[in-house]
Parts: sequence; C-alpha cells; structure tokens
Amino acid sequence: MERTTLDGPWTLEAVTGPGEADAHRDPVAAVVPGCVHTDLLRAGRIPDPFDGDGEAATQWIGDTVWRYRRTFEWAGPGDAADSAAPGTGAPATPVRHDLVADGLDTLATVELNGIVVGTTANQHRSYRFPVGHLLHPGTNELVVTFDAPVPAAVRLSELHGGELPHVNHHPYNALRKNASNFGWDWGVDVATSGIWRSIGIESWSGVRIAAVRPLVDVDGTTGVLTAHVDVEHAGVAGAFTQHIGSAPVAGTAGSVGLEARVTLTPHPTSGGSHDHGAPAVTGTRPVVGGSAAVRLEVPDVAVWWPRGSGDQPLYDVRVEVGDDVWTGRVGFRTVALETAADAGGAPFLLKVNDRPVIVRGANWIPDHAYLTEMAPERYAERIDDAVEANVNLLRVWGGGIYESDDLYDRCDELGVLVWQDFLFACAAYAEEPWLADEVEPEVREAVTRLSPHPSLVVWNGNNENLVAYAEWGWRPSLVGRTWGNGYYRSLLPEIVAELDPTRPYTPGSPFSFDEYLQPNDDRNGSVHIWDVWNAKDYTAYADWKPRFVAEFGFQGPPAWSTLTAVVHDEPLDPNGHEMLVHQKAHEGNRKLADGMRGHLPEPRTIEDWHWAAQLNQAHAIRFGMEWFRSNTPDNTGMVVWQLNDDWPVVSWALVDHAGHRKPVWYAVREAYRPVLATVQATPVPELHPWAPAAEVAAAAAARAAAGLDVVVVNASGAPVTDELVIERRSFDGTVLAATTATVSVDPADAVRITLPAEVAEPQDPAAEVLVVSGSASGHRVHDFAEVVEQRLDRRPFTVSATATADGARVEVTATGYIRDLALFPDRVDAGARVDQGLVSLLPGAVAVFEVTRAAGIDPETLTGPFVLRHAGDLLH
Repeated sequence: MERTTLDGPWTLEAVTGPGEADAHRDPVAAVVPGCVHTDLLRAGRIPDPFDGDGEAATQWIGDTVWRYRRTFEWAGPGDAADSAAPGTGAPATPVRHDLVADGLDTLATVELNGIVVGTTANQHRSYRFPVGHLLHPGTNELVVTFDAPVPAAVRLSELHGGELPHVNHHPYNALRKNASNFGWDWGVDVATSGIWRSIGIESWSGVRIAAVRPLVDVDGTTGVLTAHVDVEHAGVAGAFTQHIGSAPVAGTAGSVGLEARVTLTPHPTSGGSHDHGAPAVTGTRPVVGGSAAVRLEVPDVAVWWPRGSGDQPLYDVRVEVGDDVWTGRVGFRTVALETAADAGGAPFLLKVNDRPVIVRGANWIPDHAYLTEMAPERYAERIDDAVEANVNLLRVWGGGIYESDDLYDRCDELGVLVWQDFLFACAAYAEEPWLADEVEPEVREAVTRLSPHPSLVVWNGNNENLVAYAEWGWRPSLVGRTWGNGYYRSLLPEIVAELDPTRPYTPGSPFSFDEYLQPNDDRNGSVHIWDVWNAKDYTAYADWKPRFVAEFGFQGPPAWSTLTAVVHDEPLDPNGHEMLVHQKAHEGNRKLADGMRGHLPEPRTIEDWHWAAQLNQAHAIRFGMEWFRSNTPDNTGMVVWQLNDDWPVVSWALVDHAGHRKPVWYAVREAYRPVLATVQATPVPELHPWAPAAEVAAAAAARAAAGLDVVVVNASGAPVTDELVIERRSFDGTVLAATTATVSVDPADAVRITLPAEVAEPQDPAAEVLVVSGSASGHRVHDFAEVVEQRLDRRPFTVSATATADGARVEVTATGYIRDLALFPDRVDAGARVDQGLVSLLPGAVAVFEVTRAAGIDPETLTGPFVLRHAGDLLH
C-alpha cells in the first residue's frame, strides 16, 4: 500500500451564490484539510465571523457553491499489471489506484481530469473511488465542487415533503452534516464547506485490509480478543464505494489461500504495573468470503479500568493480510448497563468489569466551529480540563461529529469513559432511501472505527428526539411521515449487535426503558433537566430525584478577556447588540438575571454583571450536582452540560473557547470529588400524589423545619473511612458548636449523618457558616444564607504577590470571612491561567494562587479589585 497525499495547497473559488460571492470568483490559496471559512480568513477576504457581528456579515458563505482545485504530478501508469519476472510465466499482478477522501463537507462532486469520479452526501463518513483508469503520467487535475449547504438543506426538505420538525432556523436534519454547524443555542451559524479530513490516492496490489474490529472480553483472568478482519482484492474490477463494516466488503473475490495474522503485544507506554515484557500472542485464520475472525487468549491479562478504579494498560494489535498491515490498540475490560426495573423505577447503572461506576460526566461538543482547527494539542488540553475537574466520562453529543481518534486515544490512556451518541439531535429524520442510504454506511463505519477504544462504553441512538416526539408537539406534523424511530429502534441496534455486541446500546437520551413511560421520567433511566435553567430557580433541582441525569446546565459568560476580544459595544452592556450576538439562548440574558434574584445583589456595573453571572452559574451547578450525588446509590451519576465551547459565547460551558476555566469549573472540581461530603436538608417521607391534604400540609411543615445532614458520597472505587469534624462558626472564626463523626462508606454508596440541632441551626444565618472537614472528603464551607442576605465585608483580607518563572504567586490572608475568592489573571494577560478559584476562608486562613503562562507579568496588577474578586464585593 502506497499513499500519495493530496493534502496541502489547493485553490478555492466561488462558483455561484449571493452577490457577495462575486468578489470571490478568482481563485485564492486554500489548505487541505480545511474549510471555506478558514481559507477566506487566511486570505484576508472576510471579517472574522466570531468577532463583533461578523457572523451576520458572512452568512452568504453557506449560501454559495464553492470549488476546490489542485494539480498533482503522477509518474506511474493507471490501473495496469505489474510486469512478471522474465521467464517465470507468473501472471501479472493488478495494481489498484483509489481516491480516498476521509471527510468531505458535505454535498460534493469529485472530478479527476474532467471526469466525474463520484458524488458524496455525508460529512460523517469516508469515500473511496477507483481512479486508475483516469490517471495519466504528468500533470493531473482534481476538482471538488461543494453544493451550498443552507439552500441544499431547504431544497432537499421541500423535495421530500417539506421540513420535518427541528430546533433552530435551518433544516439541518435534511443533511448528514454536523448539525451544530448551522448554529445552536450556544453555537455560531457558520455552515461550512470543504475537504475537512485527509485526501489522497492509495495504490495497492494483491489485497487490502478494508476494516478491522478488534473486540475484547474478559473471562476470569483471561483476556479474549476476537479480531474481525474484512479484506478486498485488487483484481476485482468496477467502481465501488466502500461500506466499512459490511459483510462481505465489495470486491472480496480472490481470497483463496489468504490468511489473517493477528499479533497482540502489551503497549510499552500504557499505564499500570503490568509486565510489558510479556510475550506477544499470535494467531491466524484463513480469509473466507472476504473476512476472517481471529481469536486470541491472553492469560493473566492486565485489565483496563476507568479513571479512579485502577490502571489503564493497553495492548498493541497488529493485523497482517498478504502485504497489508493494520495497527491499533485495545484494552481488556467488560461493560454492562443495568436498566431492569427495580422497586424505585429503573436504574441507569454503568458497570465496568462488573463494578458499578458512579458517573461524574460532562457533555462534549465540537471544540471549534471550524473542525479542522481541532489539533491534537487542543484535544489533549480540553480532556485534561475534564480530568482535572474529576470528570470520569465524556458524552460525545449527537449534534456534533464522530470525533477524531485524538479524543478517544487520549481517553483510552487516561481512563476517561466515553458515551457516544449517533448523530441525530433535536429533530425528526426521514427514513426514506434519500437519507437512509447514507445513514447505514455512516453508522457501520463509525462503529467499526471506534470499536478498538476501551474508553468507549455506551452507544446512544439520539439526543432528545424521543422526548421531542412525545412532548414537544411534533406528532401532528408527522402524521404519515417517518421521523427516525426506525433508526433508533431497528437499524442502529441491529448494526451495533452485528458489529459491536460488546457494548450496550440505548435508543436515546433521555430514555425511560419502558414503552409505557414518558422518555424523560426521573424515576426511570436517564433524564435531561432543563426546566430549571429555562423557568425556575436553581434550587428547583431538588424537586428532581433522578436515577441518572444525562443533561443539566446553567449559563455564565466566558472569561472577561474572551468576551471583550469579540464584543465591542460602547458602552459594554449585557443587552448590547454584539453581546446578544454572542448569547444564542432564547432570552438567555433575561434568564441569567432571573437566576441571580434572591441569591446575589443586582449588578450595578458591567464588571459586576460579569462576575455575578459567572458566580451564579457556579453556585447553581454545584447545588444541582451535590443534590444529585446525595441521592447515591439511587442516583448513579450525571453528565453536566457542557464541558466546552465552539466559539466565544455566553454559554453553559465549564471551559470557554479560549481555554479559560470559568468559576463553574472550580465548583465542578469540588462537587465531583471522588469522596464528597455535602450538606443537605434532612429528608422527610415522600407522599403519594393522592395523599390527603392534611398529610401534604404536615409534610410541608416537616420539610420547612427539617434539620441538616452531612452526606458522605463515595465514588472512588474502594471503601473509605472519613473522619469528620463539623463546626458552626461565626464570620470572625469563633467556634459556636461542633460535633465529630467517623463513617465508613462502600464504593458507589453514601452515608448520611443527621447533625445535632446546636450545630445545624444558626443563631445568625447572615454571619455564620458550617465548616466540614473530612480526612477523606476534604474541607468545605457551607453557607447558611444567600450572598444577598449575608453581612460580608468589602475586602476582608490582605494580599501579596511575587513573580515566578512562569507568572506569579498571589497569597491572600483572610482577616474576616471571605466567600468564593477568585483570581482572574486573564484581565491582565489574556494567556494567563490560575490553579484554583472559589475559595472560602475564615480569619487567619491563607490561599495561594499560582498564575502560569504569564511570564513577565507585573505581580502587583493581580492584587486589585478588578482582578481579585469575592462574593462580598458585590454587596458594596
């Protein structure tokens, strides 16, 4: 196999489109992989769509037909027979030349030397076309023309009966394309076109390994690898489009006498204490009908564990068929998902190697609106953000893409579990051939490509489409039409059962695992909780008792430097024009203001608004997380919306587009501690909905008079003993009452301690706190009152700062009670980072902030009130 890369320099030109396209009919330099937007930006042809109101100024790009063009030199012949050795009489060996496009976005016509090679209609899969008969020695020209995605989506919808229900303004559900690329309630509308993954010509003879699915199991202490290998023979003539994972693969004749050889070797740099000098294990099987299944057993296998439960040893897999070689990695573990009904409804309990996993997850969206900007280093940094926030699972959301192997490889190495949505989100999808014919090869390729990764533990059919059908008013418009149910209930589970039976499949998220229940029932399966952000105070999270939360979130603005780099309103205002361009949620800033009321004082300046909105996001998410976790083991986990952003925007993200960790990130790090001590109201008995009015009133009174509990939650994977000291203190540090306790907590469980009244009941809620210190659960401060009700001083601390090699060290000593102390070095240096935030201190306590990525910064600039903030300064 030889690959002639066609990545690198191309040219780009507009073909047809709105009037703005006329200025771009002359070719400009382009780079592949890439997209139209990045090429035009590089050429200085357009304003930055992320900056100011640039999004509106560049909408015409998605309405334009674009053409990519390049020439390349070809030295050899096209399809031909290699010369046989003189006098041997051996038959000549056919040589095959295939144009392989790993990713075309989206409706493309591919031409080689003026001849149409093929057309494509799916961003989420690769294409392979035989082109040997079109190649000639010397200069060849390859042209790829992309239909305009926005009008194409409208045209296809109208052609097939009109638009099916969808969120947002474009009918993205008519195309197999990244849905959020058309804009979302956190995402910029930049409908891209382009060659977004590698493209080249593969020349090969004999046989080619078309696909490998190395599926694993663990039987006792023995690891079992079954490598399913599909091959193709070069001698088969005729055009074909590869459908990876199908059986048999097109072009598999001529396999007689072939063997598939599989070698398994411990990966030399993977985690764990396994003896990496262990011998390789090898096996062979004949290729029959274009495929082979090679089974290997590994005695005393090193088992792969989720982060926090053990090590992540990996094994290298090498597959050889003829002269072709495939390499990959696997980790040996088992996965199960328990959803059978129990006394409380139906759980959503993930098990790895038969051990329960309490999920502390985050939803992942594409990390850049221009997918080709997502370099391996960016993936690594963002996954590190997740790991350092104590996240143990990422859900790859269904409105994005099947991610680069860079994401899954990193998760394999770090033990971060991955839940993978199939790419159907918040819309109805046609099941007729015009769309379904692309869905099946897409899904087969995705399942095959991702099957080696031990981090991948759940396949999920869609995002919110089942609950949308049931509750969003879709049904009247869908009478007599398909809407995707056949994908979620038949096609997808059938493909998973065929190609990857080692992992569980769920039809959708949310889902109740019972046909007679609403999909978003909190006592059954998974739920998405959005009534809180949209319409209620964040304390309403406590109205839910979910078995598993797959989405919930609360908004906050990005870092000050991130926001002001793209919003230039004069004066800066929450409701300024450019500010609202960077707030995509319906009435988002009104909801931010509503969410603060009763918790924080009304902001008086834009700087206070920014700090208050960020702080309220942190308080809301921590409240929800700790409430859900306090219900362990009835609750088995949560996946916060969302980890990341795809552009600079006010959103639910923990980490903004520039990589700054928002205050909510620090709150999540604490709330997701493997061993958590959380303060919760003492529960009162729940009543049936039909309970008599007197009982309801009595329960309400009991709830109002409820005391406080400390709940110790253990998601560490091992039993823990936590020695607790719980003190009620005044703001001046005086201990007013105290108690101690020692608790032992099993893995995936929680223990609740009811506090004595003298500790739990403050005499002056506005000037007292509860301090909980645990040998395993750490230190935390629980406030008896909201910020707006507390008597917090304006600046109850002293501060000093010194320079370091990479930035500065800022030391704060409390002279009174400081609630939620945070340092924002990006307000001085946009590249600066800080190691901690939202620290609460009593008098005499010290917090040290390490500022990095800011060599040469003036330390004194980090001590002022614009940079060093706390909750109390909102009151003054």
